[in-house]
Amino acid sequence: MSDWTIGIIGGSGLYAIDALEDAQWIPVQSPWGAPSDEILCGTIGHVRVRFLPRHGRGHRLAPSTLDARANIDALKRAGCTDILAISAVGSLSEDLAPGRFVTVDQFIDNTKGRPASFFGDGFVAHVSMADPVCDRLSKHAAKAVLASGGDCTEGATYLAMEGPQFSTRAESRLYRHWGAEVIGMTAMPEARLAREAELPYALLAMVTDYDCWREDGDAVDVAQVVAQMQDNAELARKAVELFCRSLPRQRTPSPIDRALDNAVITAPDKRDRGAMARLDAIAGRVISQG
Repeated sequence: MSDWTIGIIGGSGLYAIDALEDAQWIPVQSPWGAPSDEILCGTIGHVRVRFLPRHGRGHRLAPSTLDARANIDALKRAGCTDILAISAVGSLSEDLAPGRFVTVDQFIDNTKGRPASFFGDGFVAHVSMADPVCDRLSKHAAKAVLASGGDCTEGATYLAMEGPQFSTRAESRLYRHWGAEVIGMTAMPEARLAREAELPYALLAMVTDYDCWREDGDAVDVAQVVAQMQDNAELARKAVELFCRSLPRQRTPSPIDRALDNAVITAPDKRDRGAMARLDAIAGRVISQG
């Protein structure tokens, strides 16, 4: 067994991984709230896998009510070293047609009111998000899609909207003007929180529709999205399997493993004990250093 423990966050249409060996659902408690579901633990080849369906089994949780802090904390407690997230997205570009996969490399966060950090009063930290994803994981994910028979574009800017409604046409055109290329409802603050947890993160997006920006395009509806997700789901499961099997046996350190170095600004003698207790999994490494 290698020293990789990959957390897979399954988005819309991906609620299980058939290739998982010795699979067992295990509840993981978090001081930040209730994770979306139990974590399905097992192995694929030489890699330990921890699978969490983002919306819960049966898709019972809406985007705005997901507890992303609890999800990331639970995956960290389950021993994850890295995270590959899967998401369904709308396309804001003619070049990204429904059915294509995309590895996201930048985000614009247009969500409202979602807790976006593990850190606050009593334990303040500022983590860089300039380059928000792990390039090496993204490259492995893109190669896995191609090896599975799919098409994958490497690099796109993801606009995170609040939802649960889809965009107005004016909003969709505005997001294109901002430089966004795909749109979804769940990757933020998920990606921010993964960085704070020192977990290298990659997002593999499955394009389901063209949103509603095209002059001759129809409005998005759930039936269209679900139909495309079903077409994509089997390929996504195969790509996840090949992604895990293709990882090198030895996990070399990532700079993201130490994202909290020099990020904590609260003086040791002013740190709140309650805050530090909640942060035992997320920031235990730097807390123990005083």
